[in-house]
Amino acid sequence: VNQVATLTLVSSACDMVSTAYASTKDSHPYVRSVCDAAEKGVKSVTEATASCVQPVRTTLEPHVAAASEYASKGLDKLGETLPLLQKPVEQILSDTKELVSSRVADAKDAVRS
Repeated sequence: VNQVATLTLVSSACDMVSTAYASTKDSHPYVRSVCDAAEKGVKSVTEATASCVQPVRTTLEPHVAAASEYASKGLDKLGETLPLLQKPVEQILSDTKELVSSRVADAKDAVRS
């Protein structure tokens, strides 16, 4: 999970969502009330289940570590194959708009000719 979170694309997308969430909460008091209640509920459930889950975590730890190692290697390979993962969302959107504009201009020129 940590390795995925450090990917530029994922990190920038999370930042955008976090900013939008905070902005929405700040702008809309009713939404803020609902979100605050939901956050408290999630925190309570997390705290309540932490001790219950510990024995299962201990049992599964070696299997999770092996799966994590395998996933890490796959993610490294994916990062090499898809350089897009190393770009922020804003750059991907900008590059996509530029590419589409270029293709549309090319199509217009072809139609005019």
